[in-house]
Amino acid sequence: MNKAIYPGTFDPVTHGHVDLIQRASKLFENVVVAVAESPTKRPMLDLEKRVELTRIITEPLGNVTVIGFSGLLTELLTEQGANIILRGLRAVSDFEYEFQLAKMNRVLAPEVESMFLTPAEKHSFISSTLVREIASLGGDVSQFVHPLVAEELRRHLSS
Repeated sequence: MNKAIYPGTFDPVTHGHVDLIQRASKLFENVVVAVAESPTKRPMLDLEKRVELTRIITEPLGNVTVIGFSGLLTELLTEQGANIILRGLRAVSDFEYEFQLAKMNRVLAPEVESMFLTPAEKHSFISSTLVREIASLGGDVSQFVHPLVAEELRRHLSS
């Protein structure tokens, strides 16, 4: 059985992320979306909120679970009994960093494979960083994220 972990900060989860999760759910028996705490990235939304939003959005996918985590991804893979790291590539510029991560993960966990999916073209330019920037400047992000995420960003930024 192949179990994939799709790790990321998901700050916030975008249509691009959801596209990859939906497609991964068709490729693997089990997909774990692992929302990283990532304190060094100083996420806009706290871990619990990012996990909650991602869970709600992916709920219709029966073989997808969403968890929060901190620490080494390779340790999480062992805990979850997963053998695949799933990562998204939007552009060639993502490749160098992702390739370096894949090589490091291979050293730390040789039994694990890294696999890459590209989002649908209509989502290929969306990044959480750009969504946060647009939202923080009062822009409408509803075409890039689920309505619940757009509402949470508005709520968060107005408080």
